[in-house]
Amino acid sequence: MPEETKPVMSQNFIHDFIDEDIAPGGQFAGMTVHTRFPPEPNGYLHIGHCKALTIDFGTAEKYGGLCNLRMDDTNPTKEDEEFVDAIKEDIHWLGFDWGDRFFYGSDYFEEDYRQAVGLIKKGLAYVCELSPEQFKEYRGSIGVPARSPYRDRPIEESLDLFARMRAGEFPNGAMTLRAKIDLASGNFNMRDPVLYRINHMHHHRQGDKWCIYPMYDFAHPIQDALEGITHSLCSLEFEAHRPLYNWVVENCDLPSKPRQIEFARLGIDHTVMSKRKLRALVEEGKVSGWDDPRMPTLCGLRRRGYTPRSIRNFCERIGVAKAANVVEYGFLEHCLREDLNETACRVMAVLRPIKLVITNYPAGRSEEFEVENLPGDESAGTRKVTFSRELWVEAEDFLPEPVPKYKRLYPGGPECRLKGAYLIKCVGYETDEAGNVIEIAAEYDPDSRGGDPADGRKVKGATLHWVDAATALDAEVRLYDNLFSDEAPDAGDKDFMECLNPDSLEVLTGCKVEAGLSCPKVEERYQFMRQGYFCADSKDSKPGHLVFNRAVSLKDSFKF
Repeated sequence: MPEETKPVMSQNFIHDFIDEDIAPGGQFAGMTVHTRFPPEPNGYLHIGHCKALTIDFGTAEKYGGLCNLRMDDTNPTKEDEEFVDAIKEDIHWLGFDWGDRFFYGSDYFEEDYRQAVGLIKKGLAYVCELSPEQFKEYRGSIGVPARSPYRDRPIEESLDLFARMRAGEFPNGAMTLRAKIDLASGNFNMRDPVLYRINHMHHHRQGDKWCIYPMYDFAHPIQDALEGITHSLCSLEFEAHRPLYNWVVENCDLPSKPRQIEFARLGIDHTVMSKRKLRALVEEGKVSGWDDPRMPTLCGLRRRGYTPRSIRNFCERIGVAKAANVVEYGFLEHCLREDLNETACRVMAVLRPIKLVITNYPAGRSEEFEVENLPGDESAGTRKVTFSRELWVEAEDFLPEPVPKYKRLYPGGPECRLKGAYLIKCVGYETDEAGNVIEIAAEYDPDSRGGDPADGRKVKGATLHWVDAATALDAEVRLYDNLFSDEAPDAGDKDFMECLNPDSLEVLTGCKVEAGLSCPKVEERYQFMRQGYFCADSKDSKPGHLVFNRAVSLKDSFKF
């Protein structure tokens, strides 16, 4: 993304903390601000992740600092290299880069293990043999401390058992390594939390080297410190985990002491943000894939026609808050309309075509009109469109019998402009045996080339878009709406699958588009006049079989 199009992140409470930290006397005075984005590669990034990565990368950008990309692949049962590649692609598409600072959490497994051994030697960790069921039973409650009969296990015994855990001597669930902190803490995350668990699973990068894996709450602060992260920015769900983050940083032998700061996650109405639920939509065939244009994934939004600038503007303008909030999906659409209104070339496409015959236009004759690509922007240039006796227009632009205030085509109705061409007046129509209108007849004013009558008379009818029947291309057009009809599909006890919108996709075939759209560029967006903003589908569209997705309609009902 060119520098001049990048949104500048405005000041927020995170930046206030950072300003204090890097000021003289602050924790990181004189240091480079260093953040990280640590996605778990078990699915595709969605708009909620986008807020997080925008905060992580954008904060580093604001302070002239650095941001690392680190795959949180501590869980061997879920990761997939497909998702790693997709995450990289999405981040680059948004205009961010991590330079040479790309890491995997699994790169640190040996160091995580070493730090765990160090805690055991300090008497700050022990091997516990409570089963998962016993662990829950002994966890205690408010006012009732947790307990473990293994808490006072001798250090040498824990060291021996931990080494044997690593060697694969014990089955899953037989033992865990727990931190020795405070069994009576009001924060249950501090009640001797688990640091390591046994899991005999193949790891997508480490293979079968490991059968014990560190918990995220233990591995994450170690990884941050080893990478020199100054500010670990994460979602609000980790606020209660911050004391554990700080405990690990203080009690392990680490080269630096990063600071964790939390912000509220992004919620959007009429959608779900859970990767588990998004995966279910894909696996149960409710959508065509992770990149289905109805999905809130970045690859889905990109395929639908969203731009990096519109998404970054959206993330910037909703702000960074401490309290959870739900944003209207309409505001995301509003940000896209704002962007595309300035950049998308205007073209003509007829989605529900009906033949228009200009009866007094010479048969066999054809002419060209020069049409502007982007009104108000001369640098966008112009293009030529052909015009002849037979055209395609929208079926809704004609009525046999007019309704009040209808200013389009009907017999004896007002003159209408054909965009950039001539004035016409409807003089009749034809129907099939069932009474359906199949053809409209009209006469044109030869002295109104360009759409303005020579005598200066006032035109009372509407301006209509059209496509020359002789040169028009057939296209399939996909019209998208919210994937869910319920504005909060995963709230309470709802089954989100039952909230799916049966009208979220309408496929139109036999649409007619300008001849100039025969080879649309990948991800180039267009305004189909009077219809909305569209782009060619990145997977299904090809020469001879054009497929366009509607990114967003022209109507903007969003109110600030």
